Amino acid sequence: MKDRHLHLIAFLVLLLTSHVAVTAAATSKENPFTPKAAAIRYWNNKIYKVPRPVFLINKASPLTASDSARFAQLASTNSLSSHLSTFCNLANLICFSNPTTNLAKQSGDDKFAAYSDQNFTNYATVAAGGTNDFKNYSLNENEPLDSFRRYSRDSAGHNDDFTNYAGGGNVISQTFNTYAAGATGGTGQFTSYAKEVNVPGMQFTSYSDQANGRANDFNSYSESANAGDQGFANYGKNGNGASNAFAGYGKTSNVVGSTFTGYSLTGNAGNNSFTSYGFDSNVPQNKFTRYGDGGNAGVETFTSYRDQSNVGDDAFTSYGKDSNIEKVDFTKYGDSFNVGSDNFTGYGEGAKAQKVGFQSYGQNSNFKAYAKKGITFANYKNGSDSSGSVSDSLVKGKMVKNKWVEPGKFFRESELKEGNVMPMPDIRDKMPKRSFLPRGILTKLPFSSAQLAQLKEVFHGFDNSSMEKMLRSGVEECERVPSPGETKKCVGSIEDMIDFAVSVLGRSVEPRTTQSVNGSKGDILIGKVSGINGGKVTKSVSCHQSLFPYLLYYCHSVPKVRVYQADIHDPKTKAKINHGISICHLDTSVWSPTHGAFLALGSSPGKIEVCHWIFENDLTWTIAD
Repeated sequence: MKDRHLHLIAFLVLLLTSHVAVTAAATSKENPFTPKAAAIRYWNNKIYKVPRPVFLINKASPLTASDSARFAQLASTNSLSSHLSTFCNLANLICFSNPTTNLAKQSGDDKFAAYSDQNFTNYATVAAGGTNDFKNYSLNENEPLDSFRRYSRDSAGHNDDFTNYAGGGNVISQTFNTYAAGATGGTGQFTSYAKEVNVPGMQFTSYSDQANGRANDFNSYSESANAGDQGFANYGKNGNGASNAFAGYGKTSNVVGSTFTGYSLTGNAGNNSFTSYGFDSNVPQNKFTRYGDGGNAGVETFTSYRDQSNVGDDAFTSYGKDSNIEKVDFTKYGDSFNVGSDNFTGYGEGAKAQKVGFQSYGQNSNFKAYAKKGITFANYKNGSDSSGSVSDSLVKGKMVKNKWVEPGKFFRESELKEGNVMPMPDIRDKMPKRSFLPRGILTKLPFSSAQLAQLKEVFHGFDNSSMEKMLRSGVEECERVPSPGETKKCVGSIEDMIDFAVSVLGRSVEPRTTQSVNGSKGDILIGKVSGINGGKVTKSVSCHQSLFPYLLYYCHSVPKVRVYQADIHDPKTKAKINHGISICHLDTSVWSPTHGAFLALGSSPGKIEVCHWIFENDLTWTIAD
């Protein structure tokens, strides 16, 4: 009996020590004070009996508990900017560091192939002759950052060639400040510059300022790019005999904007040509402020500018104002298949002996304080002459309808049925990889238009930089007035997203997203389909990423929707390859007539429902089943 008691005691001691060891091991793996652990606890406290979604929790900040506390303290004392590089690396954010090396002392005929993230400040300054060749520079990088400040300044006969520069990149930042300023002769060639880039950001400030006889050629610049901005401030200002050609600039791009401020201002005998600029693009936006203002004997040619584009907006403010013998030709300008807008304010006002011709110019234009003499209009399509609508414009055929909207991006509810074969768009996440911030840091950072200066200081968003534009556009979008019936909030932490979803839908909520990107850009076979909440008309909270240094979601309530989940199969092998989440908007009455859904489906606001898939890393919250 005594031996039996001893064996029982030994067994209990072994069991107790094993439990302690397992508990200690589990504790050592997961620190309860990390931002991720805090997000899990917050979910458990806020969400009622719904399993935690792994895909959302994995977006929590990777910071350790000690780093999170340290950076929160720095943020509270406005000292985070001095530690930005370390903060961005540890917290998994987008930040543009300073280019690594200053190559100013190199000169001669230099070739830069497969280079990236370099500082070319003062490079080739006062150079005589020679050629620099930038071929395949910064290709396919996520966040290439290059600086060409005072490059080729005061040079004579120096040639620069940028071929396949920054192509295929994502969120690129290039700065050409006082590039070729004061140069005599020579050429600058930009061929396939920033081609197929996502969010291009290029700044040309005082480019070729006071240059003499220098020629610059932008060929296929930002072609097939997506949602970026180019700035040309004081480009060619006070130049003499400068020749600039923009051929295929922004061609077939999506929502790319360019700003020309003080371009060729007070220039002499300049020759600027815009051929197929913004051609075949989707919603191109260009602003010409004080372009050619005060110039002498300049020649400006706009051929097929914004031709065959979808919508688009151009603004010409004080263009050619107070100039002398200025000649401007607009041939096939703005002949878009969906009406855009053009505003000419003070165009040619006060000019002498100017000659301006508009041939085959598109409709819906506004001329304010426009010069009354020296202007001719041929085949001008005035907006009042057309009673066409978006639906009418779609009569041109399905090829036009599919041109701007990827097949399968929008579809009708009736298509979402088992056995149907349909195209699936590219649902891959194109945004740079980032993480949420811990709420303890987020609440200490500025985030408003009134605090933009402080926000720029934290993230080193210098004036006219890509970072500044990113910060400004992100804040402005979040401060935009909600659409009718919309409730919205921008969230930079998991806790904030949970709070907003719960405030709209209650505590029993569940976020959903498409399982993977399998099937993207190809045909798919729809398998079993089931409606969330029994397929009843409901409301949801959809969250879409915004481009910002940290992971920022634009979340908004969407009334009158039906949400579906569907198995997705390979149409050839019939194997299941994905599990998709789609949302159908039943009320489209407040949508824009030029919305891509109506271009794709051939209808107009309020007349049809519109469905789409939830893309990678986007999500929609619904009341839990």
